[in-house]
Amino acid sequence: MKIYTKGGDTGKTSLLGGTRVQKNDLRIESYGTVDELNSNIGLLRDSIDFEDYKKQLIDIQNILFTIGSNLALEKEPKGFTIPKIGEEEINQLEIWMDAMDETLPPLQNFVLPGGALAVSQSHVCRVVCRRAERRCVELNSVTEIDPLLIKYLNRLSDYFFVLSRVLSKKLSAEEIPWKPNN
Repeated sequence: MKIYTKGGDTGKTSLLGGTRVQKNDLRIESYGTVDELNSNIGLLRDSIDFEDYKKQLIDIQNILFTIGSNLALEKEPKGFTIPKIGEEEINQLEIWMDAMDETLPPLQNFVLPGGALAVSQSHVCRVVCRRAERRCVELNSVTEIDPLLIKYLNRLSDYFFVLSRVLSKKLSAEEIPWKPNN
């Protein structure tokens, strides 16, 4: 089977269910940004040697595919169902963050992204996640989407911040505090 269909050559693509829309449609922009996040998580996962965090990142990547499929589906056709996310996925992020937070010194200042490649990549994931969240909020303002998708993305960006701090500690990277010009 060929990967290319030529169906998008005129700037349109199909949603799950078959509806054709412009490739710059807000729905496409939303799940495209989630896909971009997922790819960045793959890069983060490939840049760390901590199996417990790699497992968490794989779990997150699977959930992001679920979120993307929910965003790609304008309305569920008969006989076609896609998986949903629930509060338990959001709770899992909080459990992971709480466990990581217990190992960290209290945050006194904002910190500058950087210090080690994996730390920087975790920050890239954080900001791409925030953009995905903004796109979903914007989409939700024109057509209702599952509010748990937005809630998950909001919590996930926090997860990447906490993970960046844990990686800084594990990699002995310096956390440089933000010092505003006074």
